Parts: sequence; C-alpha cells; structure tokens
Amino acid sequence: MKACLTSRASRVAFLLVASASALPAQTQMMRPDVMGRSAALSSDHALATAAGAAVLRRGGNAVDAAIAMAGVLAVVRPHMNGVGGDLFMLYRDAKTRGVVALNGSGAAGSGATPQAFAAKNLTSVPSSGVMSVSVPGAVRAWEDALARFGTTTLAQALAPAIGYADQGFPVSTRLSLDIAGELRKVSADAELARTYLVDGKAPAPGTLLVQKDLAGTLRRLAQFGGRDLYTGTLAKRVSGFIQAEGGFVTARDLAAHRTEWTTPIRTTYLDKDVLAFPPNTQGVTFLQMLNIASQEDLTAMGRTSADYIHVLVEGAKLAYADRDLLVADTRMSPVPTDRLLSMEYARELARRIRRDTIVAPGGTPERDGHGDTVYLCVIDKDGNAVSLIQSLFAGFGSGRMVPGTGIVLHNRGSLYSLDPSHPNIIAPGKRPFHTLSPAMVLNADQSVAMVLGTPGGDGQPQTLLQILNNAVRFGMTPQQAVEAPRWRVYGAGRLGVEPGLSDDVRAALVRRGHQVQVQPPSAEFGGAQMILVHPVSRALMVGSDFRREAFGTAW
Repeated sequence: MKACLTSRASRVAFLLVASASALPAQTQMMRPDVMGRSAALSSDHALATAAGAAVLRRGGNAVDAAIAMAGVLAVVRPHMNGVGGDLFMLYRDAKTRGVVALNGSGAAGSGATPQAFAAKNLTSVPSSGVMSVSVPGAVRAWEDALARFGTTTLAQALAPAIGYADQGFPVSTRLSLDIAGELRKVSADAELARTYLVDGKAPAPGTLLVQKDLAGTLRRLAQFGGRDLYTGTLAKRVSGFIQAEGGFVTARDLAAHRTEWTTPIRTTYLDKDVLAFPPNTQGVTFLQMLNIASQEDLTAMGRTSADYIHVLVEGAKLAYADRDLLVADTRMSPVPTDRLLSMEYARELARRIRRDTIVAPGGTPERDGHGDTVYLCVIDKDGNAVSLIQSLFAGFGSGRMVPGTGIVLHNRGSLYSLDPSHPNIIAPGKRPFHTLSPAMVLNADQSVAMVLGTPGGDGQPQTLLQILNNAVRFGMTPQQAVEAPRWRVYGAGRLGVEPGLSDDVRAALVRRGHQVQVQPPSAEFGGAQMILVHPVSRALMVGSDFRREAFGTAW
C-alpha cells in the first residue's frame, strides 16, 4: 500500500483483505469473489447480466446496459417483474457527479375511490385481481431513462429480451419452484396457465419456456415505442381488459401516466453519503434505520452479538412504525421527510431503545404470497452507476394476464389504504406506497463507493442495513456481505434468523422478548446485490446473492 493513504482508507483496505480468514465457518463464501477494473454489473438472472455485459462491451453505458437487463428480466423472471409492473432507478452521472432518481410507478385509476370499494362491500383493496391494478409504469421509465442518459434506442435495448421470449430460455430450478409455489394463482387465470404450466404443472428445470405473446408485445414496443402501452394498440387492449373485468384503470389513465425525475434523499453514515429513493417508497425507512444505528458503537458490539442484533431490530421497528403511519405519495399527501431524517429525531428514537428488553412487538406484516421483485446494478468504465429495481409486487402480480399480450398486471394497488384518515388512502391519480428501495453510497467527493439493493418486499430496508454494515463496519467483501446469515423482524415481534447464530445469542435475544425462529436461507431474507468500489485500488467488487438467482460479473 502507498504511504500516502488516509488512515480511514487504510483501515477499510486492510479489513477487505483480512476479513475472509476472520469470518466464522458458517459465513465463508459459497461463491467466489467477482472483481474487475473496468466495469461491473449484477442482476437477478445470469442471462440478464450477460445481456448487460454485452451492451457495455459494445460501448454502451450503464443506462443502456441497465435497460437491456431490465428487459431480459421481464422475460426470464416473468412472475416477478415485467411490462405490467413498476420501476425505480437511481442514476449517478460521472460527468456532473450528480445523482437523480427516476420514479416509474403508476397511479390509481380514475375509478379507484374508497366509495367504489365500499359499494362492493370491501374494507380493503383486494390482494389480487384487476381491482388491485394501478397504472404500470416500467415501460415508460425504460424509455425515459434511455432518452435522457442512454446512447441506444429502446428497440436495441429490448432485442435480447425479444429473442428469449420468442425462442425460449431454459427454466431454472428456482423458476420451476417459484411457479409451483404459485400454482393455484396461475391455474386460476387461463392465460397464465396456458403460458406457464405444462399439463397443469410447473415446467421442469431445463424445459424451454417460450412466451410468443410477450415477444409480440416487446416487438410492438420496439417498433412503436413505449407510447404503444399508454396511447396505442396495447393501451386499448390493457385498459379494455381491465374495464371488462371490473377494474378501475382506463385508457385515459394510461395516457395520462408520466415518469417523474426527482432528487434522492440522503443521510451521512460512517463518513459516507447514503442515498435512497424518496416517498412514495420506503427508502426513507432505510435511512431512518441508519440514523438510529449511528447512535451506537455497533462495530464494538460485534456483528453476531445479541446487543448488535437487538439494537438494529428495535431501531427497525421504530422506523417501520413511522413508515406505516406516514409514507405515501407526496404529491397528494405530504410526508415530513426532513423531520424523519433529522439526527435530532434519530437521537430521540434511539433513546427509546432499551438494552434489556423490547419496547414493543412491531415489525412488518407477513403478507400473503411472496414479495416478487428484481434488482440490478451497473457501474460502467466511465463511472456512471445505476441502481434499479422493478416489480409486480406479489408472485404473478394481480394474477391476471391481458389476453394475447403476455402482460402480467401487477397488484401494487393492494397497498393502498381505505382508511380515510391514512395518508395512503386510495384516490384517482395517486401513487401507492411502495416497498421498492434502490440505494447508492457516495464518498465525500461524490464518487461512487457502493451501489446496492435487494428484493424482499417490506424486508428490504432490513437487508440493506445488514449488508451495508457488513461491508463498511466489518470489512467484508461484497460477496461475503450478501452471503452472511441475516435476520428479519416480522409483525408481532417475530424475529426470523438464518442459521449461524450461537445458542447463547439466540437465548439472549429470547430473554429480551424477541420471538426467535430459525429459518433456512431463502428469498424471505432478500436477494441482495452490491458493487463496491475499493477505496484504494478502485477495483469494482461484486456481490450476488445465492438466495435467489442473482449473478454478477466484472472485468
């Protein structure tokens, strides 16, 4: 190492080198480190990552690669994301060193009022079906991202996706299991069943999954642009289907949809700027957790100690309580983001945490079905960086496919409230609360330190908190950071933990009031991905989670 290194950089560099031998056996890497000097990327499927890498090698930039990856993910992870879903993206521009946020979430339809649900004797928005559908925003976001920052066209970006939809791709073990897990939902919709089942069952691993209708839709988008989904032939088919089935999204609602460019929210954590997406997402919840965590010397506690886990869990519950009361679409329901992210408020919350017992059960709801989302990240040769997440919300979203299009409609509308006193109450033109939380970490000079994100629904902030600490507090490489055993607090105070904690630590948590339940590693704990820029060599170091199908590469 050079003698001129700062003490902070020296410490981080040392930790990154030394950490592997210091890790307990159960946290040793299941996958090798992936590192490079020029570019790095990761996504929720190897075929998507390969498509993005091909774009970068041809001279495309991070946005070009990201949208190509997003298109492929819409094909190879069809139950988790797609044309009928939403998207959020953070983009760091190497020339300006600025970061912008793209909100690609759609709003409730013009017929979606509390009175409309009351007329159907409903006290909550259904978790599936066309009444849970809001306007899908992903496609317009793809196009708008390319128009502002990309160098390729939407047609070029979608070419790999069209190929996989038209010619098919091999079904993985993970996809086969995921479809089997949603068998009842898929079987209930004739179009879903026709597309994704073989003799009434999930396709076996290695089977080619061909999606001709989706290929046709992607070709239309390539030929006519994203506008076809909002004002063209596809718009008529989507809105016509929703209206015929009793939903609330109209052709006029699709035509009115726009993506929004906005400013990320941020906080300072361990001398780094941590950026997240503002409301209507729970990005503010992740940053609140960091602020509360910054009030304690967590490093001294040790990553697997009862004190460390207890403090983070209790802080998470306090942040979730604020989220559930306050987070909504700021265009229609103001959110006190500045107050939530103030250090004064973080200190106030931290003072409520007791070391010897839980304050309240708290946690996140255990929603029906699995949260289904994909994440991807890219850093290109120039230092442009993308942190992007897109989703249908539940497995196969609303459980409805628009006939003849291959479009699975999401069910994000199920997250609206029907409580007239709640800021997230449903209203025409209002975006729903979103769990999607892409993140980015910058150095003091605004260069990229880390890009990170994860699927996992309500649990995303908890996963991000843990993997970020693993890297910056405990010096793990990204691959170690995402593979280390995790925990997740659920509603009523249930604390799910992966194997790896000692009996003594689990017993100490139980004594404090936590309802500890050991669970096998799974997508319940997220599917985290991370690219870390080494503070000395500037090497790009990738972490991709085995809990899903994440796959990263670098060169």
